[in-house]
Amino acid sequence: MGIFRRSKPAASDRAVRIWARPEMKVTFRAEVMPGRSREDRTFVVKRVLSNGRVELHDFPDEHREGAFEPINFLRERQK
Repeated sequence: MGIFRRSKPAASDRAVRIWARPEMKVTFRAEVMPGRSREDRTFVVKRVLSNGRVELHDFPDEHREGAFEPINFLRERQK
C-alpha cells in the first residue's frame, strides 16, 4: 500500500549538520589521545568538509564529530 510508504529524501536534499567552523578550537576526547593534557589535545579547525568531517591545522587526516569532546563555548570565558 502506498499510504504507509514514506519516501526517503534524495541524498542532495539531506542537510549536513554543521557542528564546527573554520578557526574554531576543538579538543580530542581523552580516549582518543590517552595520557595527554587538554592543551595537547586541542587543535584549530582548518576546513569543514561537505560530509561533516573536519581537517585540522598541524594534524593529519579528516576527523568526525565523535572524536572530539562536546563543544563548550563558555570554556574560554571561564579562565
